[in-house]
Amino acid sequence: MTDARDQPHIPVLLGAILREVAPVSGVWLDGTFGAGGYARGLLEAGADTVIGVDRDPMAFEMAADWAGSYAGKLRLEEGTFSDLDVLAGEPLDGVTLDLGVSSMQLDIAERGFSFMRDGPLDMRMGQTGVSAEDLVNDAPDKLLADILFQYGEERASRRIAKAIVAERLKHRINSTLQLAGIIEKCLPRKKPGQSHPATRSFQAIRIAVNDEFGQLAQGLMAAERALKPGGKLAVVTFHSSEDRIVKKFMAERASTGGGGSRYEPEAEAKTPGFTLTPRKAIAPDTDEVARNTRARSAKLRIATRTDAPAQAVDPKVLGLPQLEGL
Repeated sequence: MTDARDQPHIPVLLGAILREVAPVSGVWLDGTFGAGGYARGLLEAGADTVIGVDRDPMAFEMAADWAGSYAGKLRLEEGTFSDLDVLAGEPLDGVTLDLGVSSMQLDIAERGFSFMRDGPLDMRMGQTGVSAEDLVNDAPDKLLADILFQYGEERASRRIAKAIVAERLKHRINSTLQLAGIIEKCLPRKKPGQSHPATRSFQAIRIAVNDEFGQLAQGLMAAERALKPGGKLAVVTFHSSEDRIVKKFMAERASTGGGGSRYEPEAEAKTPGFTLTPRKAIAPDTDEVARNTRARSAKLRIATRTDAPAQAVDPKVLGLPQLEGL
């Protein structure tokens, strides 16, 4: 059997990014380096330097075979994109973020991300800290239900949480297929064309384990601090929850304030940190979806940095779920 590490990775919406931000030049940072698809695309399109950031050390191990061909143009930094401005250490002409779990992580069973492959219940992108096994076996049922509902939009969250707690009283839940089986018993049988019953729950647990929403909010603000005037921020999302955060951040930082009505006072005018370029999200075309099924739910949002000072955004404005005990 071919090792998942040897499978080609297809970067989602790379062509759309390169088209929308052209011409590509200067220093770019790929905050979700993964298999290096965006970094290589940016370098081939004309970037002088690309800084690849990833919290997963495996990403850099996998890049060892080809990174040398870009010597002097590709710099790799282990860390989270929430610190991308510090990791960059210099003003940037562009930042790309490809959110969610990478295909290389899904395809390697021992990483514990996939409900389609049996493996240890892990899901840690950085391979340190609290694992999915720890969360599933130790979190109170209310917190589990809140995670499933808030992070996965799972309507059967309470039923699934109760089933998990009942099962862990008998024995520890420590494998992906074990957890997937518990979830499947709580939901109607899958119909043709529907996603796997465990999809939303696995997504929610992964987001909680890796603090993905908190990292996203901090990463967007770090990008604003790092980008030069005219610099581009390109973010690819794969589900509605993370897309809402990106959309609200860009709308908030592109707003000039003002407005108001007879019911509400006029908001204070402000100088926007970004302009939306284009104003709406870009979806993959049918050809890309046919080539890469991972692209089917993807959305690309792009904003261009102004010369206004960077400003922090309250996580509540971005709609980040506030969970007690997490």
